[in-house]
Amino acid sequence: MQSNTVLKQATITASSTPKEELPFTLQDLKAAIPAYCFEPSVWKSLSYFFLDIGIIAGFYAIAYKLDSWFFFPIFWLLQGTMFWALFVVGHDCGHGSFSKIKWLNNLIGHLSHTPILVPFHGWRISHRTHHANTGSLETDESWYPVSQSKYEQMPWYEKLFRFNLPLLAYPLYLFKRSSDRDGSHFMPNSPLFRPSEKWDVVTSSTLWVLMVAFLGGLTFQFGWLFLVKYYLVPYVVFVMWLDLVTFLHHTEPDIPWYRGDDWYFLKGALSTIDRDYGFINPIHHDIGTHVAHHIFLNMPHYHLKTATEAIKPVLGEYYRCSNKPILTSFIRSYWACRFVADQGSPVYYEPARIRAKTKA
Repeated sequence: MQSNTVLKQATITASSTPKEELPFTLQDLKAAIPAYCFEPSVWKSLSYFFLDIGIIAGFYAIAYKLDSWFFFPIFWLLQGTMFWALFVVGHDCGHGSFSKIKWLNNLIGHLSHTPILVPFHGWRISHRTHHANTGSLETDESWYPVSQSKYEQMPWYEKLFRFNLPLLAYPLYLFKRSSDRDGSHFMPNSPLFRPSEKWDVVTSSTLWVLMVAFLGGLTFQFGWLFLVKYYLVPYVVFVMWLDLVTFLHHTEPDIPWYRGDDWYFLKGALSTIDRDYGFINPIHHDIGTHVAHHIFLNMPHYHLKTATEAIKPVLGEYYRCSNKPILTSFIRSYWACRFVADQGSPVYYEPARIRAKTKA
């Protein structure tokens, strides 16, 4: 299966890393980090989960009590943001950084992801592929660049969601994946999954269907307006948060992408960037602290800031961080990052308008 091949390739390549290409090793970085940063606390992790659930429940209670169109726009923004925070808790579960107890990770992962229509195991496995191949043009899973020739051949509807409506792309990705990748996050026979993962995928997909059925029951009982007010609009805000943050994790004009033997795990893991979301940072569990997360994906989110400060002196110029306003960064990358050159490694994003002028 594809996921097997991808993971084996990542392991083999990482184990044969040519040390001269980076002035530090994975072991150097790990040694710089306090040992406790790699130890999840069940109670601390659970506290974040129950805090998010409690806030979400509180917002629902307030919105239902007020039932005011003056309040609903505020509610949509707040609740959609909390849906995104809950997703990040499930994200830790998918990495095994929520706890060292597998059944607890799976339980909280499903409780975090199913209500926001994310198939936990399907997403967990594809996200594992992304982390094992970050920065690789051939095998990365999400938000990887397309080549210039691919960009020029893409049909209009594919360009629409990939480049014109990137903040609404996630639901489509769950069903169809990204460019040049076949499969679905819901089907156990998808190239994403190993045969041994069949029942995990079936379980998550079944729970997803039950959640859709529950929403259908609410709609039948209370009408479409009820669904729109209390679920659909917050869900769209959540999708926009997810797409915005994940897009900005890996989409920047000076982030390198690699081909073939020029790629290996640590070099690829550094092809991401830390971003500052201001007061949102603690709300979405510091997910913008992304470089350390990609190097050590099993580290709980509440230790990422400490780990980042520890490895920055070791990384030196290889550490990427942006303190620019998020909207400014998004607009810049939206226009400047369309495709990469058909050949070469490393390569960098280029804006379509510049290449068009060059060709002319």
